[in-house]
Amino acid sequence: MATRPTWQGYLRLSLVSCPVALYTATQRSGDVSFNMLHKQTHNRIKMVPTDPETGPVDRADLVKGYEVEKGHYVVVTDEEIKNVRLETTRTLDIERFVDADDIDRLYWNDPYFLAPDGDMAVEAFTVIRQAMAKAGKIALGRLVMHQRERLMALEPREKGIVAWSLRSNREVKDASEVFGHIPAHKPPPAMVEIAARIIGQQEGPFDPSMFNDRYEDALRALIKEKERGHGVKKVEEPKEAQVIDLMEALKRSLGDSGARKTAAKAPVRKAPAKKRA
Repeated sequence: MATRPTWQGYLRLSLVSCPVALYTATQRSGDVSFNMLHKQTHNRIKMVPTDPETGPVDRADLVKGYEVEKGHYVVVTDEEIKNVRLETTRTLDIERFVDADDIDRLYWNDPYFLAPDGDMAVEAFTVIRQAMAKAGKIALGRLVMHQRERLMALEPREKGIVAWSLRSNREVKDASEVFGHIPAHKPPPAMVEIAARIIGQQEGPFDPSMFNDRYEDALRALIKEKERGHGVKKVEEPKEAQVIDLMEALKRSLGDSGARKTAAKAPVRKAPAKKRA
């Protein structure tokens, strides 16, 4: 595999283990990124570490510090950080099996591909993967990655395993902090029925190719126009939402959604072929 693994270690189910490698399942190479330039020279700016008292500092003189209170730091060396090792630093130990619906979607984070690391690991890896597929459960385990112990959710896919990093309980906020301020309201059943019909008209399969980053596309178009020396027109600000009759808006939306769906399904008529002489 050409890509470089994010983590290498052992996958263990009870007394069965095998070497595995973890690879990122997503990429951000297509993002538009900008560099900071000097306004007049257009030279790229270098970010120089600076001490507020002594001035610029060499990177060799930088150390890691944790602020325990305002202005007071505990300095920790790289060697000391390396010495903090858990068993999960090198082993992804499966601890529990749960149903996928038992994991709240707020906890799902980043996806990874988990694959056997070497030919000797294929047999044990395949046994674990097929046993997981037969059980129809999500496996939970922990590993240390990027100086953090992370909970991982494993699910079999094709010949390998997809491993999702899960957020910890401290990272997920309580929804009642925001939703608790929403006042209780019971809408008219007729409005809910029309909204449900609109949803039914817009149902369809998930096609990720339909959902490109249009903002990134617009940025690329802007850069292309600027490269050609063209000016860019200012985009008009969207108008603020007006207070309208909700029932009337629902009825009009129902008709508009139905018309768009019919147009999308309409067959393309081809022009009749010309007869040869």
